[in-house]
Amino acid sequence: MINRTSLRIKVLQAVYAYLESGEDNLEKGLNHLMESVDKMKDLFVWQLSFLIETKRFAENRIEENKRKNLPTKEDLNPNMRYVNNRVIKALENNKQLRKEEERLKINWADHQDIIRGYYNMMRNTEEYMNYMTADVDDFNHDKNFIVTMIKNYFSDLEVLQDFYEEKSIFFVDDYHLVSAMLLKFINDMKVSFNEDSLLPSLYMIDKKDDVNNKDFIRTLFRETIMHNDEYTKLIGDNVNEKKWEKDRICVMDMIILKMAITEFLCMSYIPVKVTMNEYIEISKYFSTPKSKIFVNGILDKLLKKFREENAIHKKGAGLIE
Repeated sequence: MINRTSLRIKVLQAVYAYLESGEDNLEKGLNHLMESVDKMKDLFVWQLSFLIETKRFAENRIEENKRKNLPTKEDLNPNMRYVNNRVIKALENNKQLRKEEERLKINWADHQDIIRGYYNMMRNTEEYMNYMTADVDDFNHDKNFIVTMIKNYFSDLEVLQDFYEEKSIFFVDDYHLVSAMLLKFINDMKVSFNEDSLLPSLYMIDKKDDVNNKDFIRTLFRETIMHNDEYTKLIGDNVNEKKWEKDRICVMDMIILKMAITEFLCMSYIPVKVTMNEYIEISKYFSTPKSKIFVNGILDKLLKKFREENAIHKKGAGLIE
């Protein structure tokens, strides 16, 4: 369910927090990381539940309008497309999701103001109007609408984010990562999804290399921390002092480089090119404007050094260039 890009970001955040806190208990830091990843699943369930609740809110609104003293023609003959959205109805009836809601004790009864705010906002969007009046009416049309709303509007739902912040400190940092997970899950949903379908596993096995993602993040965190001092010296020795001062390298750049080195040297199943591309991309969002150039330059230099020393040993999927 969680792709490796998101997992790398989670490890990056955990390594940063561990090093900045001065913590010296590696297993405690690892347990904290694993707990934060588990909380992503909880937030994922909350977000699915949120979608279901907006549909229920719409149903209640329709029933209230019918009971008006002077209902309009539209009140008596409402457009039922949203409340009949096939994707949301399939989620609402799913047994595993209902169990997860019970486990987390999810109840939106006291938070209808959040639901109402989103529903009213949604109804005023061009996407909603087009969805409700389109000639086509099938599963893919329903799915595309939900995907569009998540993609275009969920990142701006500050009231919802504030609500989640009160639920868990982990939810704040993970909101956008989970939105991406939610987007992929809905986008990949098939018309066959029903009450007995299983929600995606949190720690899937990557089909490219058959490695469990739980093992991936454990190794990445442990090895980066265990070789922290060694990698610090290694990076410092390969910095071009005419362009960069070793003692002024951004902390986040250092962690990104150390994690990339870990993948180069300790993860035989991950291609070098994948590691390079992933951490250069991550540096664009989690460090300084010049980090992309710096990270790319240092990794190129280190990669050449490792190859000359025959320090990189890839196999299987890791051999793909």
